[in-house]
Amino acid sequence: MSAATALALEETQQRSYPRHPINVPVDLIALRFGVPENLPGRCTDISEVGVGAVVAGEMAAGQQVAVELRLPNIGVPMRARALVRYQSRLRCGLEFVGLSAEQRSMVRYWVRCTASQSAIVPAIVPANLNEEAPQTEEPIIVAEPASKPKHRIRIGRRGLFVLIASVLVLAGLGWWQWQRSWNELEERAPVGEEGLRVTPETPVSSETMEKRIVTKVAPAYPEAARIAGTEGVVVLDAVIAPDGSVKRLRRMSGPDLLAQSATDAVQSWKFEPYVDQSSGKAVEVETTIAVEFRLH
Repeated sequence: MSAATALALEETQQRSYPRHPINVPVDLIALRFGVPENLPGRCTDISEVGVGAVVAGEMAAGQQVAVELRLPNIGVPMRARALVRYQSRLRCGLEFVGLSAEQRSMVRYWVRCTASQSAIVPAIVPANLNEEAPQTEEPIIVAEPASKPKHRIRIGRRGLFVLIASVLVLAGLGWWQWQRSWNELEERAPVGEEGLRVTPETPVSSETMEKRIVTKVAPAYPEAARIAGTEGVVVLDAVIAPDGSVKRLRRMSGPDLLAQSATDAVQSWKFEPYVDQSSGKAVEVETTIAVEFRLH
C-alpha cells in the first residue's frame, strides 16, 4: 500500500465534522396538529451537520423542526431546518437539512475564533522551574453567612483536589456518551455530495403540498368513533413518490379510533409531482398531512 493510499484511508476513518461544545440559547419551532409551537432550549454542541440540545418539550424521531440560534462573535442569527434524530430525557440530536454554504462557513468561523481565544490564555508556571510545589495540608476555610453562628468547615487541599478530579471524570463520561450517540447517528445517516449527510426524502411543508393535491378522498367516519363521540385531528407523516402517489404513511398523533380511516383515505390521494429546482427532476418528498374529524 502506497503512502498516499494509507493517508487517504486514515483521513476517511477520522471524523469529518467534529463536534464543538457550546452553551447558547436555541429556539425550535415544531408543528403540533398543524399549528407551529415554539420550544426553547440550550444548545450543547454544534458541527456543520447538526447540533445537540436540551429542549423543553417532547419531540418524535424523524420530526422536522426549524432551528434558530446565535453563535458568539457572529452578528446574525443562524436559522436552518433540521430533523430530530433522537430525544432522551429532553436531550435531543438534530441533523441539519439543506444547510447553505454560508451557514457552514459561519460555523467554521466560530470554531476558529474559539480556538484562537483558547490559544492565547496564558499559562501560570513557577518562577523557578526546578522548584517543586510544596505539598502542604494547609486547610481551605469556607465561612458560613454572618447571620449564622460562627461555624467553619475545613476542607484539606488534598480533599479539594479529589473532589475536583471526581467532577471532571463524571463530566468526561457524560461528554463521551453524548459524543458516542452522535457518532451512531452519523454512521446511520447516508452521505451525499461533498460529504454532506442527507436524508432520502426532501422535506416539504404541509402548506406547499396541500396546494399540489390533485385527487383527494374524504375519510369515512368510523361507526365506533361516532358512537363514542370521538373527534379530533390525525396527523400523518407522509412520503410522496416522484410520480405524486403516496408511498408511505406513519401516524404521528391523533385518536386511535380515527387513525386507520385517515390512513386509508390519504393512501389514495394523488399529488402533483414535486420538481427539484436544482436538478429539474421530480423527487421523493416528506411532508405532514393533518386529517380533521368533526361530528357536526
